[in-house]
Amino acid sequence: MGQSFKHDDELSLATRAAWLHFGGGLSQTDVAKRLGVTKVKAHRLINRANQEGIIKISFDGEIAECAALEMKLSETYNLSYCEVVPDLDEPGLPLRALGLAGSNFLSREILSRTNDVIGVGNGRTLASCVRLMATTASKDIKFVSLMGGLTRNFAANPHDVMHRLAEKTGAEAYFMPVPFFANTADDRRVMLEQRGVPEVTDMAAAAGLKIVGIGTADMTSQTVTAGFIEKQAMQEVRDRGGVGELVGHFFDAQGKYVNTELSDRTLSVRMEALEKSRIVAVAGGEEKTRAIGSVLMSGLLDGLITDERSARALLHSISKGG
Repeated sequence: MGQSFKHDDELSLATRAAWLHFGGGLSQTDVAKRLGVTKVKAHRLINRANQEGIIKISFDGEIAECAALEMKLSETYNLSYCEVVPDLDEPGLPLRALGLAGSNFLSREILSRTNDVIGVGNGRTLASCVRLMATTASKDIKFVSLMGGLTRNFAANPHDVMHRLAEKTGAEAYFMPVPFFANTADDRRVMLEQRGVPEVTDMAAAAGLKIVGIGTADMTSQTVTAGFIEKQAMQEVRDRGGVGELVGHFFDAQGKYVNTELSDRTLSVRMEALEKSRIVAVAGGEEKTRAIGSVLMSGLLDGLITDERSARALLHSISKGG
């Protein structure tokens, strides 16, 4: 079964490469950059698509439709990497579809050895990515959490994500030994001065690649229902226009940073470091479409992995003027 999945994933990548080259008019060098592969592999993928009979007057399969959506999203939001995954008719969040795509992306990044340190966010989607990732030995890479730990009853505790990454790669994995949000700004300053914390936060800030999830500013978000963000604090975020969340930072519908009292208590990679990073988000689902749009509008993302329905909704929103 594992070999079958690998074959299908390679064929999907070949279809995307062919669509970008023949349908999108990109050079093989640009195709390689867009897919995050070498130029030699891009050439091989395009040849395979040709050999498989995928290239005709039109392109076969829903992967080709997803590739067209990827092109539009990349152009609209100036993304250097974009992947739209076909729907698997999952109820709620498309965790399996996104998890499979995210796990393959992460594996390719590990094997490329481009990054010495990879920063990792939290949430159910990223937990699914790590859970579905094949064992990929890479002791040369270090993983680091981009924010403090969550409450014990949170289903996707980042410590579990880091532990699983270490298990599957043999690499060192570091988590921030602090909560996601401190009780006060003074508490935050004290926590950041504790032994070992500055080293981990510096490592997280300097991570060449940051793989993140995207949260909402809804009162039903996981951070609120888990009791990690107080309802009144989230309400202030909402009152100031907050829509989407990226590693503890909130943005409004136009992508502008929303500064609240909560901002002074956040224990995560700071905005200055995010602005200088290569950030790829894995996020999707109807409940997160507006949040994804707000983070895309911030201009912080270099890449996005999302599902087909979310991609269509995002592009529809833009065509309607937001």
